[in-house]
Amino acid sequence: MSPAPDDLTTVRVDQFFPHPPAKVWRALTEPGLLAEWQMPGAEDFRLQVGHRYRMTSVPRPNSRFSGVVEVEVLAYDTERMLSLRWADADPANPADWTVTWTLEHEGRGTRLFLVHEGFDPDDPAQMMARTIMGGGWREHVLPALGQALERLG
Repeated sequence: MSPAPDDLTTVRVDQFFPHPPAKVWRALTEPGLLAEWQMPGAEDFRLQVGHRYRMTSVPRPNSRFSGVVEVEVLAYDTERMLSLRWADADPANPADWTVTWTLEHEGRGTRLFLVHEGFDPDDPAQMMARTIMGGGWREHVLPALGQALERLG
């Protein structure tokens, strides 16, 4: 039996961190810690359903990304799950995604799962965004989170 085809609507990443879930949760939800590893503006995060804030990054014209992400806290379960809506601030870009972090205790640490969903497989710019963001999560964001966790001691 052949493997199922890749889901083009979603980026899935998981990473083990040798830190307890409570510590990983802090890095995901404390504004000062978020500012160490996420985009500028993450320091405005509040762990409150419905809270909105903006993050900024480098514009990516090939994916129609304006460089500004409107974020809304959708749901959370303390030390287990955090779900956020990410939308491009430019109404001309239809990017409207859900980013969900799930934490699972594993041995002496935490397995952190990221599901970034809502990409339109029929939109070439969205597929470019998926490629860029998939690599960004794996190669930049999660390693930066790991470094922030190490600095926490």
